[in-house]
Amino acid sequence: MMLTSAGHLGDAARCRALGIAAYLVKPIRQGELLEAICAILRKAPEAPVASLVTKHKLREEHHRQRILLAEDNEVNQKLALRLLEKRGFEVTVVGDGRAAVAEHGKNSFDAILMDVQMPVMDGFEATAEIRREEKSTGAHIPIIAMTAHALIGDEKRCIDAGMDAYVSKPIRTTELFTTLQSCLDTWGKKEDKQDSAHSVVVPVK
Repeated sequence: MMLTSAGHLGDAARCRALGIAAYLVKPIRQGELLEAICAILRKAPEAPVASLVTKHKLREEHHRQRILLAEDNEVNQKLALRLLEKRGFEVTVVGDGRAAVAEHGKNSFDAILMDVQMPVMDGFEATAEIRREEKSTGAHIPIIAMTAHALIGDEKRCIDAGMDAYVSKPIRTTELFTTLQSCLDTWGKKEDKQDSAHSVVVPVK
């Protein structure tokens, strides 16, 4: 396995010419690396390399985007889970901020729905921890605050804390999905641009 953090235009074509099977972009999460390896191993050994396995290709092959839901209230968990799964999202649910930070570190998600008030570690603390981790990786995951305290200044407080957007509870379906899709579209496009500039090459025989 050969790794590089210095990607250049034309790397993809060069990788194909050399018979390299995968082309991933740093930072690489465990889940993304596992998916890439699995995609490579599913190919027949004698088959020619038709296309590189990339982050973009892995996302295209996913029929469902992955959402991390951090919410301690079971009723709200079930409601949000039902709404999200009905719209085709794959959802992982955790009950506090510390668990959200840990799950984010282990797996790849497209966005986080973060309750503000949770036991052990609240949404503001969890967001701050995730943003600190991202400073060393250059990554950015959209974090959408969810709070039952819809007071003047709450939205600004959430944005100042490092969150990307804000929805109030009780959850309103239109507001939730409009906000979520806006964040996914915005940061998905930025990540695609980043993917073309920096790469990790994973060749296999």
